[in-house]
Amino acid sequence: MSGSESGESRSTMRAAVVTAPGKVEIREVPKPEPGRGQVRVRLEGSGVCASNLTPWEGPEWMAFPTRPGDLGHEGWGTIDAVGDHVRDLRPGDRVATLGTRAYAEYDVADASGVATIPEELGNTPFPGEPFGCAMNIFRRSDIREAQTIAIIGIGFLGAILVRLAANAGARVIAISRRQSSLDLARKMGAAETIQMDDHYAIIERVKELTGGRLCERVIEAVGKQWPLDLAAELTGEGGKLIVAGYHQDGPRQVNMQLWNWRGFDVVNAHERDPNVALQGVKDAIEAVRSGLLHPADLITHRYPLEKLDEALNATRDRPGNFVKAVVTP
Repeated sequence: MSGSESGESRSTMRAAVVTAPGKVEIREVPKPEPGRGQVRVRLEGSGVCASNLTPWEGPEWMAFPTRPGDLGHEGWGTIDAVGDHVRDLRPGDRVATLGTRAYAEYDVADASGVATIPEELGNTPFPGEPFGCAMNIFRRSDIREAQTIAIIGIGFLGAILVRLAANAGARVIAISRRQSSLDLARKMGAAETIQMDDHYAIIERVKELTGGRLCERVIEAVGKQWPLDLAAELTGEGGKLIVAGYHQDGPRQVNMQLWNWRGFDVVNAHERDPNVALQGVKDAIEAVRSGLLHPADLITHRYPLEKLDEALNATRDRPGNFVKAVVTP
């Protein structure tokens, strides 16, 4: 590498390796070097994503052991080295990354896949990737003032979407299992909350709240069959059903008769264009800078890297007031 470098001269780092279903080890491995057009980030932390849970359980398609740092993709920290042909970033810049091996002390990312965190945010923990996902889901949902919006599943993503939709002037109905999640939804601006326990009772309650019209937009943010079924039932004629949940545990069935009759649009709100993903992170940084979003409201559990297994289990089991876990090296 012929770029510039600062910080520790140690040639190795600590990184998590998932060795088998539900088992993780912390290993000392070579520190990655940034290639052409890349930067290396000394990580302050990484968010723990619910999409990690299926690989963590060890499905047939999962290969063990993982590469060091794998599964971690919500990192943030400070650039400590840059590769050739990196012009606008330098060691010392604090950034959120779209790297893919952030369960470690260091990660490497393309320079085009990092967003600079302004100094005014101080030491605010910032797992930028999931914040960016929320911003892009909101953009694709086409939520407008005076619409009635149902959001199913008030975790990290759902809570942000409540805030964004309410800020846009929409009337938000939040639907979730846990009372702590419904309380959070109220704090984020939900006008109504409904316990997610009885399929038909929820439908009747939403009909009551909307004069039978149902909702112009429904965002499914769980990633399971029942919430997807419920989302379709709550979407009014000509509305939009937005799939924000990450469905990775097998095929889904849909009530095509209902979907046809209602004539609503179905939006798969998962972005794969890295430029669009990065723009979402930048939009999220601006939302935090402006005071619209507050990471401290959403990051409820912190773990050292050595306890990544506990962080993953908590993400699955959601103890107490759990919203989002981060791990720090």
